[in-house]
Parts: sequence; C-alpha cells; structure tokens
Amino acid sequence: MINSMDFEQARFNMVEQQVRPWDVLDPRVLDVISAVPREAFVPADQKNLAYADTRILLGSYEGHPCRMLNPNIEGRLLQALEIEADDTVLEIGTGSGYLTACLARLGRHVDSVDIDPAMTALAEQNLAAQHVSNITLSTGDAAAGWKEQKPYYDAIAITASMREAPKAYKHMLKNGGRLFVIVGEAPVMKAMLFTRIDRNEWREEELFETSVDPLIHAEPKQQFIF
Repeated sequence: MINSMDFEQARFNMVEQQVRPWDVLDPRVLDVISAVPREAFVPADQKNLAYADTRILLGSYEGHPCRMLNPNIEGRLLQALEIEADDTVLEIGTGSGYLTACLARLGRHVDSVDIDPAMTALAEQNLAAQHVSNITLSTGDAAAGWKEQKPYYDAIAITASMREAPKAYKHMLKNGGRLFVIVGEAPVMKAMLFTRIDRNEWREEELFETSVDPLIHAEPKQQFIF
C-alpha cells in the first residue's frame, strides 16, 4: 500500500521528471498539477500508476477504451490554453474528472461533457470528494455537436483526438478564446491550438506530435482495400 507521503513524492517527481521537461513552465499550471491529487481520480487497483508516464485505463464505452492522458500532455494542454481566473471553460471528455479539477482551479467555471453516463457519475463523485464545485457536468455525444454554436467560452479542451479540427467548437469560442485539440490519425497526430481572432478568423499553432484514442463517434472512417 502506498501511503500519502509516497503520493506527494510521486507527484513532485511527476512534475519535475515528466511535466517540466516537456516545456511546461507556467507557474500557475505547475502549482495546480502539484496540488491536485491524481491518485484520487484513478481506479483503486491502479493507484500505484497514478503518476506514471502512461495512459491509465478508466473503463470502456461501446467497446471503446477510456483512458487518462499522459501527465505531460495534460500539462501542455493546460499551459497552451492560458486559462485566466475569470475564464469559462468547456471540456469535452470528462473521464474521471482529473483534468476537470485542474481546469476548475485555473478558471472561473468549467462545463464538462462525457458520452458515458458512468464516467459522468464517477467524475461527479471524485470531484465532490475534492470539494470542486465550480463545474457543471453533462452526459452527451460531443461528436454530434452537443450545444448550440454560441461564442461563449474562453477556452475549450478536447481530451480525445479528432480527424480534423471541429468547426462547431471553434465557433463556440469568444474572440480571443483558445481551443486545444489533437487532430489526425494514428500513429502520428498533432496537438493543435486554435485562437479565435474575429468572427470568421482563427490563428492555428501546432504544439507537438502524439497519438491518443479518438473521440467516440468521431473515429476516422474505415478504408476499404480491394
């Protein structure tokens, strides 16, 4: 059994050996990652992996795995979004609620949606245990658009990959708003940051290459070879 002091040391090591070396240097982001107990958001039988450089399996939905992102990717995501204390944030893919908790510490309010009602329930339980209250959790199919396209959010985090940047969510950004999404197909995908400049103009920046599970119902179409 790993005790709480071991978790504190593991969290420190994760920040110093995984997150910071990936050029995550924003002090607010590092403080949040150092403060949120990741072990509280992983399955009980995998708590010893809470701070490992791996994608922890949380469960599955319709045969699709649900995994946490690697800690270094979570750090880069949080840093890229540059969330301010008064920002309203949308998260697509709640999972167990860990990243939700980090986003909620950085911003004013977080709306988070997950396709799996079991994940929504799990995240609600985990976040309540950590006294995170500036959130609204919903269950829905984000690949289908989820909400009306209103320029409402200062930041949007999509925690699974998509074949291309979703226009619907780009239009949900306020002017100056930022969208983080991983686009492309395995084995090489690109983490992208889109910043809304004007009504029909966005600046895009390629951040790094990676490969993560696709958003459910947004998987690349199968290619048939004859």
